[in-house]
Amino acid sequence: MDKRFNNLEKQEEKLENRRKDVDRKQQKIETLYHQQVKELENISNLTHDEAKEILMEEVRKESIADAAKLSHKIENEARENADKKAREIIARTIQRCAADHVAENTITVVNLPNDEMKGRIIGREGRNIRALETATGIEIIIDDTPEAVILSGFDPIRRETARIALERLILDGRIHPGRIEETVNRAKKEIENQIKEEGEQACYETGIHNVHPELVKYLGRLKFRTSYGQNVLKHAIEVANLAGVMAGELGGNVKLAKRAGLLHDIGKAIDHEVEGNHVEIGVNLLKKYREKKDVIHAVEAHHNDIEATTLEAVIVQAADAISAARPGARTETLVSYVQRLEDLEKIANSFDGIEKSYAIQAGRELRIMVKPNEVDDDAMYMLSKQIAKKIENELDYPGNIKVNLIRETRQVEYAR
Repeated sequence: MDKRFNNLEKQEEKLENRRKDVDRKQQKIETLYHQQVKELENISNLTHDEAKEILMEEVRKESIADAAKLSHKIENEARENADKKAREIIARTIQRCAADHVAENTITVVNLPNDEMKGRIIGREGRNIRALETATGIEIIIDDTPEAVILSGFDPIRRETARIALERLILDGRIHPGRIEETVNRAKKEIENQIKEEGEQACYETGIHNVHPELVKYLGRLKFRTSYGQNVLKHAIEVANLAGVMAGELGGNVKLAKRAGLLHDIGKAIDHEVEGNHVEIGVNLLKKYREKKDVIHAVEAHHNDIEATTLEAVIVQAADAISAARPGARTETLVSYVQRLEDLEKIANSFDGIEKSYAIQAGRELRIMVKPNEVDDDAMYMLSKQIAKKIENELDYPGNIKVNLIRETRQVEYAR
């Protein structure tokens, strides 16, 4: 036992010496490490925290690049089959449902048999023209235009009433305040009948039944309403047909999609008479006449005022965009057109690494040249996403805008 005890003491002494030796070496290593850090800081002119921050930034950039590559790969795989199927559905839908659109303005021109008729329309001391304007609510412009009178007014139904009344008065030849009032009242009744017939015809064309009679009248009023030059009733019929075809292709409720498509813009029938946008007005009208909840939801969601939660609501959104965005469907004023192009280029130029940007194809495509020494191929993917997202958040536009980034490096040398 004594021998073992002595051996243990010797071993403990050796272990203690080793521990002290390890401590000395550890202290020496720490001293060398701090000296090395100081020398590196002196050489690089960076502190420890600054160097750490640079390293973290490099790691972050590499992580973003890796994430972009992975995201791009997943997105391409998802789109590979989806794009092909979507193109087939949209192409087949548009092929089946072509419609003519007539551009209308806020004025109507009435042709006269001769310039002497202008004096008869004005009447003694202007009493005839005042009676016409009072009865119809439309401004009658008589200028130097030969054999023509211009009817100006925002309300297309009143303008049409004035046109019918004036043409009948000219044909009859008896133009005086009493006759004017009688003719305008008859024209109003005729317009009311025409509105009802147009609404019924729209329901018949789309195969939609059991629509409340008041909603049918509101549909008929859309015949005299335009949006960016596109006749709203024809647009509604086209959206209904497009939505029906797409719902059939995707396994949705065809009748529900067509009904929501036909009624989606019904608020535009009275949007100049009631406060609020046409979506709110349309939803209130549909609730008032007890339309189905799914139809009301699709109408409320067709401009993304609320999130679409049904397949039919999404289909109506797509059908509305297709009908409005196809070439020639809508017109646009020159000022708003130029402003939209400028806004597109301004958004693109607000990002770093952009050299030049051009809005082309009537604003359907945004072509952007990036600085090749600042933006690499991986960064282009994320940059295009960011630009597209900013356009979605800040601009209103029909259809889609293609964001096309181009990165090009050129090196020119001459052999002499």
